[in-house]
Amino acid sequence: MKTTWTVRKAIEDDIDTIAAFNRAMAWETEKKRLDPETITRGVARLMARPALGFYLVAETGGCIGASLMITYEWSDWRDGCFWWIQSVYVVPELRRCGGFSALFNAVTALAREDGDVRGLRLYVDHGNDGAQRTYRALGMNPGHYTLYEMEY
Repeated sequence: MKTTWTVRKAIEDDIDTIAAFNRAMAWETEKKRLDPETITRGVARLMARPALGFYLVAETGGCIGASLMITYEWSDWRDGCFWWIQSVYVVPELRRCGGFSALFNAVTALAREDGDVRGLRLYVDHGNDGAQRTYRALGMNPGHYTLYEMEY
């Protein structure tokens, strides 16, 4: 049976749900336990400062079943932005039911409407073969770069 999804921009009432999704995702993907107060503040701060990005949520059956965050990267080479897809989470029992595809299609439509978006980017764990297959099926390809990071 096909699941019907409705995608919308997140609102203040969604902060706790998104924060809970982010805690679950961090544990599932990296075995990291995020501090509930810190992640809730982080979600709220991004929502209060649209210049940083935005969240989308996908609802089915009247409940939020998936979410993602978009942040911006300026490209002087292209005189425009790349949107980074981050903090993707789909409730386990709703995975493989089209939630991420619904979010991705909404992001793609919003990006095409925006005059400054030059492309979409995301990063994925090297071992997350399922996610990589999904991203390829939606038209994304591995980039030319390897991600390096330094945390503080």
